[in-house]
Amino acid sequence: MKTKEIFAGKIVAKSLLLKPHQKEKMSQEICIHRSLKHKHLVAFHSYFEDPDNVYIILELCRRRSMMELHKRRKAITESETRYFLKQLLLGVKHLHDNRVIHRDLKLGNLFLNDEMELKIGDFGLATRVDYEGERKRTLCGTPNYIAPEILCKKGHSYEVDVWSIGCILYTLLVGKPPFETQTLKDTYTRIKKNEYHIPSRIGPLARSLIQKLLQADPLQRPSVNKILEDDFMTLGYIPSRLPTSCLTMAPRFDSHCALVATRKPLLEINNTGLTLQYHVCS
Repeated sequence: MKTKEIFAGKIVAKSLLLKPHQKEKMSQEICIHRSLKHKHLVAFHSYFEDPDNVYIILELCRRRSMMELHKRRKAITESETRYFLKQLLLGVKHLHDNRVIHRDLKLGNLFLNDEMELKIGDFGLATRVDYEGERKRTLCGTPNYIAPEILCKKGHSYEVDVWSIGCILYTLLVGKPPFETQTLKDTYTRIKKNEYHIPSRIGPLARSLIQKLLQADPLQRPSVNKILEDDFMTLGYIPSRLPTSCLTMAPRFDSHCALVATRKPLLEINNTGLTLQYHVCS
């Protein structure tokens, strides 16, 4: 009330927290989230409870989630994908460096603020690795992003987040998740068999990275640090920022890879006989 600052609130009814394991899960979410602080994680501010609910006070991300962007845009450009993927990777690196596996990375849990910066949220399925080499056994995740080792109950660790990042990368570039089908059973079958198709329009560097991330053997998947060093990330253009118009339409980039924003008057630049038309970035 003093600062007039606005936060987001996650409200969980206590009627959903009657069983001991449900209470424990809620406590673990709060414990893990409040211990983390990073530019690309939704900030945890505080929590409290009353007789009816538990309230978690979080950073407000006004531009909602990547799911809304996906629904409006479907496939987005490689440059935009690199921009979002880099921020996602930096956030996940912080999690893994702090021995946390998110276990539910998906477009709906990647939030956007007014500056179009990506923030990882929802730590309801997150878990902490207690010792080196520990394999978790809980069956959890979201169908289109769930790793095969979780489905097959082989034990899992950090590599499940890398698999989910692969599904996110594919979805951003192709416009739909790699293993999506009409039924849950068929989706799970395709994940277990590692059956997916990369359209021919996807560039070779992007194709190569998708294949590295979506390897059936978790030990063959690259670490987050390796992904940041991948050719797809290092040899292509990454914008320093994106306009909010990207939420509804593709940005345009000029011949020098400068961001071409919208709704500004066109300028003409005459250089060695060539006329280039571009917008000034807003």
